[in-house]
Amino acid sequence: MIGGPSEYPALWAFLDSLHRPEILSGTIAAIEPFGVFVALDDGPAHPVFPGVGFISVAELSWRYFEKATDVVQVGQRVSCEFLQFDTWNLEARLSLKATQQDPLQAFADSTAVGQKLHGKVTKLVPIGVFVQVADGIMGLVHLREFALTPLHPADMPQVGDDMTVVLSDIDRQRRRLSFSLPRGSSRHQ
Repeated sequence: MIGGPSEYPALWAFLDSLHRPEILSGTIAAIEPFGVFVALDDGPAHPVFPGVGFISVAELSWRYFEKATDVVQVGQRVSCEFLQFDTWNLEARLSLKATQQDPLQAFADSTAVGQKLHGKVTKLVPIGVFVQVADGIMGLVHLREFALTPLHPADMPQVGDDMTVVLSDIDRQRRRLSFSLPRGSSRHQ
C-alpha cells in the first residue's frame, strides 16, 4: 500500500469524492505493458506514479490491438469513465472503452445468425481460425468445421486468405462470434 488518508489527505479526499460513471479528463502520462497512466485535469499529483488515473489494458478499447500504443499515445488527451478508487495504489481506475460504442453489439444488432459473411483470416490457433468480417469484428471457425469436409493440408486457410463464413452464434454477454463454413461451396474466395 502506498499510503493512507493521513499520509496523503488531498489525494484520498479527491479519489474518495469520485463516483461511477463520472467522466474524467486528462492526458496520457505514461504507457506500460500492463496499462496506461493518466494525469487527470483535476485533483492532486500522485506521489509515485506519473498520473492519478490508470487504465488497464482490458479497458483501453473494445477492438483487438497488439499493444497500448495502437490505441493511445503519450501526450494524448482522453476522457474516461471512472470505475473505482484503488485504495492500494491510490489511483482512479478508469475505462476508455466505456466511452466508446461496442462495435460487436452494433454488429450483432444488424446481422442475423445464418447470414453469409465475407472476411479475412487473421489468426490461426490450435482450435481453428479467426476470421475478421468487419472492422474490429472477428469470430472463430472451429477446427471441427474443416473436419466435416476433409481438406488437403494445402487447402487449409492461412492468415490473409479471404474466406466466406456463416454466422452460427452471437454470444453478446461473452462478446463472441462463432462461424461455420457454408455447406457445398468452396471455403476460400
